[in-house]
Amino acid sequence: MDPLSALRDFTIRGELDKIIKVNDEFRFGKDYSFPCSAETAYRSKQGNLYTIETLIYYIKNQHIRHTEYLQNARSQKLQAVTLPDRKPLLEYLEGKISSNDAIEFVVPQHPKAESAPFDIEEYRPDDPGMLRGDAQIGGDVEDDKTRVPEKIDYVGKIRSMERPLKDRELLLECRQRDFYAVLVASTRREEERQRLESQQRKDGLVAKSRLMGSDDRGFWKDGEDAGFDSNSKPKMHMKGSKLGEGVPIILVPSASQTLITIYNVKEFLEDGVFIPTDVKIKQMQGAKPDCVTVQKKFSRDRVVTAYEVRDKPSALKAEDWDRVVAVFVLGKEWQFKDWPFKDHVEIFNRIIGFFLRFEDDSIESAKIVKQWNVKIISISKNKRHQDKTAALEVWGKLEEFVRSRSHN
Repeated sequence: MDPLSALRDFTIRGELDKIIKVNDEFRFGKDYSFPCSAETAYRSKQGNLYTIETLIYYIKNQHIRHTEYLQNARSQKLQAVTLPDRKPLLEYLEGKISSNDAIEFVVPQHPKAESAPFDIEEYRPDDPGMLRGDAQIGGDVEDDKTRVPEKIDYVGKIRSMERPLKDRELLLECRQRDFYAVLVASTRREEERQRLESQQRKDGLVAKSRLMGSDDRGFWKDGEDAGFDSNSKPKMHMKGSKLGEGVPIILVPSASQTLITIYNVKEFLEDGVFIPTDVKIKQMQGAKPDCVTVQKKFSRDRVVTAYEVRDKPSALKAEDWDRVVAVFVLGKEWQFKDWPFKDHVEIFNRIIGFFLRFEDDSIESAKIVKQWNVKIISISKNKRHQDKTAALEVWGKLEEFVRSRSHN
């Protein structure tokens, strides 16, 4: 019996557990044995014949997700059954269909005794396996002179012992090649692009604000909380920059233990994708930017507004604080040390605060934050398709806050 038919027979009978790998062959109970690399009659839509090892691994793991199945097969250096082949192959092996176009059994050719001479190498009268089917089944065995040898597919036997040295994944590997120079050049181009975009956004906002007649408006009322605090110490005058005099600023923590940092804020706010900071640090080769420009986009070609993201509040000048509109909080008191505000109440009245957390983290992680006027945004640890919803929630609350301040 050929390997494909044997596997189908054991699958239909529910006896896959009797198929055992011993060294370099698979043993089907006590009935059959085939080399692991033996090709079957099932041809992939990509053109190659699946080996018996590939089909056995698939039928025993067909219940898991295709992506996980591919990863597991690759880790064991096995050829995987492609997604288009999965369903028709499974239906055939389980007996739901009798055949399909992918199956190519080799039909043995039986030369006629009277028209073709016997081959001494092929004709072995003492080998019952060489008898024709009707001679083996019938009650009377014909005379040796009338036996017709079965033509052996020597090419098929040779091919069944072959093992591919490389698959598509291995061919794509570039060993002893260093792409570091490509990464450096790409990173430099990206930094230059961000610098130019930042300058363009600033110029555009200046022109737009003047056209809108916003020269007499600010994020906060003029003279608000000016003068001295209760301890008679000079207090920084938060007059507020007028719209168009600078790009609004978003502050993020410099600590790496927070979810949002200057490394990954751009992907989260612009693309709606959360990438862990340690992953971004490796991608950027540790090059930490001083300032990142992020944009809230209506569509691909229309930019609504732009923001500068920074993580060094100590480097801000007095006029820079007028442009700070939002902060991602770490949940630690020391984050606000030396800020030009008297307490958390004043901070979060002037600046909208966000706390990003994993939805399954303990409540203790947000215990302090819940005492502040801060918007808590939750994301999943694994479901990255939900990140965009969280990013849009941040943008919605931020824009609403900026609008309310600009009209005060």
